Amino acid sequence: MLGMSTKGNVLKALEENKGATISGEELAGRLNVSRAAVWKAIGELRKEGYPIDAITNRGYCLSSFSDLLSSEGITPHIAPSFHGCSIHVFKTVESTNLTAKKMALEGAPAGSVIIAEEQTKGRGRMGRSFYSPPSRGIYMSFILKPRFDASKAVLITTAASVAVCRAIEKVTGVSCSIKWVNDIYADEKKVCGILTEAVTDFETGQIEHIVLGIGINFSSSSGEFPEELSEIAGSLFPDKPIIRAIPASEAIPASEAIPASEAIPASEAIPASEAIQAENDPFDPAPPSRNRLIAEVINQVMLLNEELESRSFIEEYRRRSMVLGKEIRILAPGQAHEPRDFTKGIKAYAVDVDPDGGLMVRYEDGSFGTLNTGEVSIRPIG
Repeated sequence: MLGMSTKGNVLKALEENKGATISGEELAGRLNVSRAAVWKAIGELRKEGYPIDAITNRGYCLSSFSDLLSSEGITPHIAPSFHGCSIHVFKTVESTNLTAKKMALEGAPAGSVIIAEEQTKGRGRMGRSFYSPPSRGIYMSFILKPRFDASKAVLITTAASVAVCRAIEKVTGVSCSIKWVNDIYADEKKVCGILTEAVTDFETGQIEHIVLGIGINFSSSSGEFPEELSEIAGSLFPDKPIIRAIPASEAIPASEAIPASEAIPASEAIPASEAIQAENDPFDPAPPSRNRLIAEVINQVMLLNEELESRSFIEEYRRRSMVLGKEIRILAPGQAHEPRDFTKGIKAYAVDVDPDGGLMVRYEDGSFGTLNTGEVSIRPIG
């Protein structure tokens, strides 16, 4: 069995040079392993689905279309000041927030990030499910240390909303707006939801950690969303690139043959049928990878988490708001903190966002109020 460290190091090198070639000899020398070990690592990675080309007289190349999640693919893009973040990538979890809560209770440090290819029970606000298909989205949760009481938790969600918008725009060029308090929209479609939850110490009742969950629709097509979401949900890249098999003649070039002294048994060789390659059209470049976007979300979330008390992001949140200056309908499953019945929805006018991220509204009777709890939702009217 191939050691994970060699495979991980080979993957890290390929991710750092994504779209470019590295010879097997260079990889072996850089990692201080044999050519046979590199060969086996490439084989293991191909079996996991990585589109790695073997190019005659040049070496190995991880296709620019590769989009499998890994810590090796994420860490090269994380800012040096946040290299201390502990990144955990899973194939499938029920919910990254649930996993993060368990890890926090087991002692995982603040700054840990939990990421999954798929959620089987993804959750949104108010107990709603969050559509989380494999390989189509970004599902991630942060373990953060609270710096104030639970009443200011909306401020974390506010900062995260700005962070996600910044990350998406920097990596993809897609412009984003925010629907209070936790939804990110692009081209009038919801592409991201944010869920902030507290982890409380059972004995003391004190909030020990805040878990910040972020779900981004990356490449789901409009026809893939459940019927109840089809009118409001969208994704950043609805057209996923095509992956084709490498022809047998291209699978293992002679230039990458392993010296006889390092030969691998035929039983361990990579069948040509298992080798894959991205369809690379120079006029249709690959979209930015999920790994790259995840890394930038980490950069921006951690940066703004350090600036929470300064509230430096509030003005940007206001500028990005898609509800300020508009009439909205306020909804709640139960009674909100004000003496009003929100269960059937109440019309109001969105006036401003206060320094703590609360939405200031003017009701039809001319009175004012501030929405700052997680138990209300709003919908634009018209």
